[in-house]
Amino acid sequence: MRLLSAGLIYVAVSTVAALLLGENAGGLNWSISFVSLIIGVTGAIAVFFLMPPSSEGSLIAAEDDAPLAKYRSIWLCLVGFVFAIFAFRSFCWLFYFDGENIDIQSPFNLGDLGLHLTYIKTFANGMSLWPDSPIYVYSKLRYPAGIDLFDGILTNLGFDLRPQLAATGLLASLGAFYALYRWGGTFAVAGFLFNGGIAGYAFLQTHQFLDYQGTPHVSWKSIPLTMFVTQRGLLYAIPTGLLLLWQWRTRYGSDSEREKPLLPVWAEYILYATMPLFHIHTFIALSIVLLVLFLTRPAARSLLPKLVAAAVLPAAIFIWLTTDRMRAGSILQWHFGWTQNVGELKMPFFWFWLFNFGVFLPLAIALTWIVARQESSDFSSRQSSAPELKQPGPDLLDSVMSRARNFELSIDVAYLAAAVLIFLLTISVKTAPWEWDNIKLLIWAYFITLPILWNRMLSRWPLPARAGVCLLLFFSGFVSLIGGLAAGRPGYQFASRAEIDFVAAAVRRLPLEARFAGFPTYNHSLLLNGRKMVCGYGGHLWTQGINSTEVGNKLHDLMLGQGDWKKTARELEARYLFWGSLEKTNYGNSSRPWEKQLPLVAQGSWGSIYDFGPSTKR
Repeated sequence: MRLLSAGLIYVAVSTVAALLLGENAGGLNWSISFVSLIIGVTGAIAVFFLMPPSSEGSLIAAEDDAPLAKYRSIWLCLVGFVFAIFAFRSFCWLFYFDGENIDIQSPFNLGDLGLHLTYIKTFANGMSLWPDSPIYVYSKLRYPAGIDLFDGILTNLGFDLRPQLAATGLLASLGAFYALYRWGGTFAVAGFLFNGGIAGYAFLQTHQFLDYQGTPHVSWKSIPLTMFVTQRGLLYAIPTGLLLLWQWRTRYGSDSEREKPLLPVWAEYILYATMPLFHIHTFIALSIVLLVLFLTRPAARSLLPKLVAAAVLPAAIFIWLTTDRMRAGSILQWHFGWTQNVGELKMPFFWFWLFNFGVFLPLAIALTWIVARQESSDFSSRQSSAPELKQPGPDLLDSVMSRARNFELSIDVAYLAAAVLIFLLTISVKTAPWEWDNIKLLIWAYFITLPILWNRMLSRWPLPARAGVCLLLFFSGFVSLIGGLAAGRPGYQFASRAEIDFVAAAVRRLPLEARFAGFPTYNHSLLLNGRKMVCGYGGHLWTQGINSTEVGNKLHDLMLGQGDWKKTARELEARYLFWGSLEKTNYGNSSRPWEKQLPLVAQGSWGSIYDFGPSTKR
């Protein structure tokens, strides 16, 4: 755990240091990037030597004396082998060169990878921090882009982006694997890899390994394929969140369970307080866990308020930065049923939950009932041994307050209650414009439940019953994972290497903060070079709560040369107009008046760039 904790502190401290130093200097440069990493290394070394060595005996997963317990390591090796296959296949081929083309492995990553590359290059280019949005003219960057800022630091220092992203993904996979194992044993690792419902049982008819959960009508998709690879913030958030859950369980568990805490208090504070910079949904889930621990664990009531009070200001600052300084419109809305009634994901109530989650939800409901019944019995025993309440009066109030202060639930019940609250929030409140994005919260209810499900229920069953339930739980996810990894075997064309390089050379001498008018898409060569455009891919803007219809219409008129196109360019704050292959294809009817009226500043086989002049900035 010391290496994992040190690595996470290294990322968090380096990123925050770069942000603070870059804010003061107007952006990243080589010196700031280098100093930031040195500060991060210092924090990592301090954590490594201040943490006590953790023993394998502290695993959450239950150990028993069954004859087959000695074979547990075999199951861990098998699951670890599949995890390694997933990690190497997904991140070594995250994007790669195929002749003059840049290809990617995952079809889910076409849009997401383009957005993250845009952000990484934006930071690496030295844009002022916190930067303007490179994909929308009237906004700051609206995204918890901490992991992209960290990669931007490395890119600014000269590290090649392709091996850098592969290394980041592989190290994050190793960290996630170890954190999952320490949190919930082999069962939790398998739960991460093979989450699913019953969609994958189509394999029994087709006899083909396909990503059956990747189809448009499945909501509970493969966590590794559709989230861990595509949502780069989770590369940091999943191992960090699991580490904090493990820390809090260790610190606030019962006397018989409690061990020496893993992390120094200051490291725990850094990991929690900086989480909004990396992944806001994980921060929400962790905050719910802290609230439940405060209410149900007496040991937490003196320590947690200090942690939360210290974290409020930095967390609020990071939220303020990543939501366009709180100018982003509220996206919280009541919405019941998650995606049950949404578009292609719509299904009848019972079929929706059975199809997506299979036997997991019935097992989770049974677990809640079993744990609640046992806790009720234990609570009644504690109450019967407590002194009876006296008649109404000052002493009665003191007695009630004393019992409230001493109210206690077991650590398993506290965590399970937090998981239930996270689940209820997921199915009741829309936390993003796209309802499916609530899965970023839902996975935490799932992760929290896994070790409790194993320890309090499944591990106590006979071996045949355990094996059967694990088969039902993980078969669909296993088939879909293997099928999804094989799906990208020929690769998907993402961009042209030559065009990106030529455009990079052409715009290198142009002002860094200048904004370009061009066709709005996720893989435009300008965006992949970290340059700002008037408008980016509409899907990305929508998920960030930006209504780009008006800007999109004005941009369309500008690119067609309609009306007072120079005035439109001034309104859109466009300094340059880019005319390349995408523009020729999508604006074929354009009159192109700029060819005669604007100075040509760059031209090549990739296209042309025209200058509106510096007066377009409002």
